[in-house]
Amino acid sequence: MIKNNIKSKYLNKSFSNKLSKKYEKIFSEINNNVKNPRETLNILDGKFSFNFKIQDLKRFNKFKSIALIGMGGSILGAEAIYNFLEKKIKKKIYFFNDLNENKITNFKKKNKLSKVLFIIISKSGTTIETLSNVFLLKIIKKNSKNIILISEKKNNLLFNLSKQLNLSYFEHKDYISGRYSVLSEVGIIPSYLMGINIYKLRSKISDFLKRKNRILLKDSAIKLANILNSKKVNNLIFLNYSPELEKFLFWCQQLLAESLGKKNKGFLPMISSVPKDHHSLLQLYLDGPRDKLFYIFSIDKKSKEKISINKNFNIDSNLREKKMSSIKNAQKNALIKSFKKRNIPFREFRIKKNNEEILGKLFSYFITETIIIAKLLKINPYDQPAVEEVKIFTKKILN
Repeated sequence: MIKNNIKSKYLNKSFSNKLSKKYEKIFSEINNNVKNPRETLNILDGKFSFNFKIQDLKRFNKFKSIALIGMGGSILGAEAIYNFLEKKIKKKIYFFNDLNENKITNFKKKNKLSKVLFIIISKSGTTIETLSNVFLLKIIKKNSKNIILISEKKNNLLFNLSKQLNLSYFEHKDYISGRYSVLSEVGIIPSYLMGINIYKLRSKISDFLKRKNRILLKDSAIKLANILNSKKVNNLIFLNYSPELEKFLFWCQQLLAESLGKKNKGFLPMISSVPKDHHSLLQLYLDGPRDKLFYIFSIDKKSKEKISINKNFNIDSNLREKKMSSIKNAQKNALIKSFKKRNIPFREFRIKKNNEEILGKLFSYFITETIIIAKLLKINPYDQPAVEEVKIFTKKILN
C-alpha cells in the first residue's frame, strides 16, 4: 500500500499541469521499452530472455555457502533479496561489497574456500574493488568448479579470465546498467542459488504498468518531479520500521542518487532506522529546516510474544500485554500525526507480506517511477558521468 501525503504548498500547479501533458507520451514510451529486447526496461517483461538456463545452475546447488563479490548495482539487489527473504534461505551467504582487509582475513580463517561458491559480478569486468577482493582471496585457479563470473561479453578482465582458465561465465547484458540489473542475471542467478523462487520473484513485476495502478504511478511521478524541480526539498529520508527492508533501501538509495542526481538536481537519499532514530534525529526532522521529504516503510507483521510485567512489582505501565509490533505501530502512527500537523511532506509504504512477489513488485515500482521522473525532467536516468570521471582519475593514479 502506497500513500502520498504531499500538500499543494510544495507543488507548482502550472508546472504539474505541464508535466501531466508530457506524462502520457512518456508512459507510452515506457511500455514500448518494456517490449524492446535492447532496452533496460525489458527486464520488466514477462518474456525477458535470460543468458542462462536453470540446468546450467543446478550443479552449483550442492554448495551450502555462497560468497558474492561486487560493488553497487552488481550486489545491492542480491543483498536486498537476502535481507528481505532471509528466513527462507538455508545457506550461509557472504557479501563482499567494499574494501575491507580484515573481513577478507577473517573469512579465509573461518572457511574452507574450496567449499564456498564464489559469484563474482562486474558489468564492466574491470571494477577495481571487485577485482581487488577476488585477488586478495586468491580463489582464481584454472578449471575451478566453485566460481561463477558475470560481466559483459567483451574484452575485459573477468570475461578473459573465464576463457583462459575455463571458469563458469554468464553474460551481463550490455544495455542494462548495474542499478537496474536486479531482475536480470545479476540478481536472479544468486537468488536461485540461495534457494529463492525466482519465478515468484518476477511474477508481478509488471503490475504497476496495468491500467488499475496507473493513477498512483502518475500522481507520484508528477509530484516528485515537481518537488525535485523546485530544489526546495533536497533531502529524502527513508524512515525504516522493518529491519528486513534495510538492504532494499540501500538499493533504492543508489537507484535514486545515480539516476536523478544530475543537472544540479537530485535528492540526497538517507536511511534512518526507526524508532531508534526517534531518540537522535527526530527533533531535527520535525523542527529543523523544511528541506526534507520522508518515505515511511513498514511491514505488517504481528509479534508472537507479549510484554509481561510481574504483578508483584506493583507497576502501572501501558506496555503491559503489548506486542513489540503494536509498540512500533504506535510510534509510527504518532510520527505520521506529527507530520500531518506540521504539513511535512511524506509518503507511506506499508507492506503486507515479505514474500517473493511483493519484493519483485517493490523493485519494479521504484525502477519505473524513477525512470519516469527522470524523463519528465529531461534527465538521462541511465548514465552516471560524474562516477565515470572518478573511475578514470583512480586508474590514472594507480598507474
